[in-house]
Amino acid sequence: MATLEITSIIVWLVIGGLAGWIAGLIVKGFGFGLIGNIAVGIIGAVIAGFLFSAIGIMPDGGFLRALIASIIGAVILLVIVGFVRRAT
Repeated sequence: MATLEITSIIVWLVIGGLAGWIAGLIVKGFGFGLIGNIAVGIIGAVIAGFLFSAIGIMPDGGFLRALIASIIGAVILLVIVGFVRRAT
């Protein structure tokens, strides 16, 4: 059982990392560098999972759907943080 949990966490980190990298390419000018964007992607994956499950459109069914949801969450987070960062 513990192996399944560790594998799930690793997959979640990989998806979040990829999402952050791709979101950084999409949202130019709001990025935080490679490592920062990967961290934003991981946080964005959590946000996307929460938002999509709250509105009832959780993307079940594989890596690609989870990656797309995570990219959407990361892009949203990058834009919000970028606006806040520029406002201060």
